[in-house]
Amino acid sequence: MPTLSPSSRLYMGTEAGGSALLLAATLLALAWANSPWADGYDSFWSTTASIGIGDLALSLDLRHWVNDAAMALFFLVVGLEVTREVTTGELRDRRNVAAPALGALGGLVVPALIYLAVNPSGPASAGWGIVMSTDTAFVLGVLALFGPRCPDRMRLFLLTLAIVDDIGAISVMALFYSGELHVPALLVSAALIAVLLGLRWAGVWRLTPYVLTGIALWLAVHESGVHGTLAGVVLGLLLPARPADPEDVERTRTYGRALREQPDAERARLAGLAVAATVPANARLLHALHRWTAYAVVPVFGLANAGVALGAESLRAALTSPVTIGVCVALVVGNAVGITAGAALALRTGWGVLPGGVRWSHLMAGATLAGIGFTISLFIADLAFGDGALKDQATIGILAGSVLAALLGVVLLRVLGERFPLCTPDAEGPPTLPPLPWVDPAVRA
Repeated sequence: MPTLSPSSRLYMGTEAGGSALLLAATLLALAWANSPWADGYDSFWSTTASIGIGDLALSLDLRHWVNDAAMALFFLVVGLEVTREVTTGELRDRRNVAAPALGALGGLVVPALIYLAVNPSGPASAGWGIVMSTDTAFVLGVLALFGPRCPDRMRLFLLTLAIVDDIGAISVMALFYSGELHVPALLVSAALIAVLLGLRWAGVWRLTPYVLTGIALWLAVHESGVHGTLAGVVLGLLLPARPADPEDVERTRTYGRALREQPDAERARLAGLAVAATVPANARLLHALHRWTAYAVVPVFGLANAGVALGAESLRAALTSPVTIGVCVALVVGNAVGITAGAALALRTGWGVLPGGVRWSHLMAGATLAGIGFTISLFIADLAFGDGALKDQATIGILAGSVLAALLGVVLLRVLGERFPLCTPDAEGPPTLPPLPWVDPAVRA
């Protein structure tokens, strides 16, 4: 597995940095929902807001503006990252992706089976998709605490695993958690996807046509009965990600020379456009949105959805609730067992490699940490149960399972450390890169 590319390191740094804000927002939501002003929590997020002109208006409550509209940006970033990794990143090589991909498959299947074993029937069985996702921000945030003691390739393994995991979770949402379908809106959505494909085929490099078409696609998908966030995924997957041709790069030198010879506003504009055209639309939009989603959208989502009353009655109900128990056990045990088994299968059969100082202890600890299933887990809990007791019980299970997975993962990393053998003993890789100062608190100190 190659060393971390600058784009991958920047992506992981942003995710890890956003995890602190997400944690703060979660604690604030819990404090608010369990304070004397608890009634204000639900009433605030139930406030209706409308956007439109005249009779053409879209009205949603604030929680659904966050969950349906703002989270579309989060899933757009996920789609952009998937496309970038497949086109120019670590997912190009089959052997590099085999171990995290099979690990992700185990982390999807085993937790779902554990949950269904606890909740085999009835309304509670609809929550099996809750346990199928890993929260990348929280996992990378925990690993950042270990700095250079955790190999960079372990971070890259978990990032790749999370990307494949997100693809699985998104597919589950599209197939099993959509509402009643409306054919005319679906046909409009298909036409807009064809427009995006046409823009890509024509080599359009400007972002504006893609963004405007993406907004229209979100509206059509939202009206179709499919969850609107899937429009963000589609847009992210279809934006061009291949590097510019050498001719485009040479064109920037031509416009740069013209600007130096005679500086004026028009030549400056043309030089700027020439430079922008050398950067793929995928990379430009990812750069523009990722900090917003990591530092604003996801924390606000946590604030809007993590507020559950933790009174004596609700906690007693959760302790005996099959939903809470199923979610908690599936997140912790299911991910630890499923991811370790899937990755081990790839390594033992030679289908995949995981070189560069990654030990079996790192792999088991990382698989346990992957049980931190927060953002998308809360998202699917809302789709599966809506508002009510089952959603509250699932939220408690998500919080308990995520905390337990984080604690167990940290203990495994600290206790096992370097005691286990390398995953690939005969593989030699470059030394671990120095930690990023915005990821590793020890460097900032």
